[in-house]
Amino acid sequence: MMDERCRLYLITPPALNSDSFADTLARALDAGDVGALQIRLKNLDDDALRHAIDRLRPVAHDRGVAVILNDRPDLVAATGCDGAHIGQEDGDVIAARALLGDLTLGVSCHGSRDLAMSAGEAGADYVAFGAFYPSTSKEVVPEATPDLLTWWSEMMELPSVAIGGIDPTNAAPLVKAGADFLAVIGAVWNHPDGPDAGVKALNTAIQAALTDDL
Repeated sequence: MMDERCRLYLITPPALNSDSFADTLARALDAGDVGALQIRLKNLDDDALRHAIDRLRPVAHDRGVAVILNDRPDLVAATGCDGAHIGQEDGDVIAARALLGDLTLGVSCHGSRDLAMSAGEAGADYVAFGAFYPSTSKEVVPEATPDLLTWWSEMMELPSVAIGGIDPTNAAPLVKAGADFLAVIGAVWNHPDGPDAGVKALNTAIQAALTDDL
């Protein structure tokens, strides 16, 4: 996932039909640069989750996109994913690190410098900050500001992921502040012109912010 640019980190919709969604995902990934796909399907049993992973993982891997599994580091290796992402209530970072071995581990740190530093010390490969803005995907209260990304990028080598209500109209401050990835859900899957247009619009916004920073 490491890259010098700010890149998109797509998160799946919370509910989907993986058989039909595979084509939608392919169109979205073909529309522009995407660094990672997080499969975030919390309400599925293990068999259904494995089926969804088997349908979506090849679509991402065929396009060079890393696949991160939400909440379930125990299933990562067995399902061929590239890593796991856990929240503060989803298990111990050290235990997840042990399960994953050399695979990628991401940790949600909200707006907390202390949580982020602790995650890094425990073996996280990236930290996620947010929410930065109100979200249409789930009820969140913004609890992070761009200066947190700037502090992290100046102090730490681990990549940061910004999340929460990010769309083409508000992405620039986060890109300029030093976010390595922008995690998005609704801005892509709910785009009025389709997910491919959502990916294009976000990549355009990222490029414009980077160019404006030169």
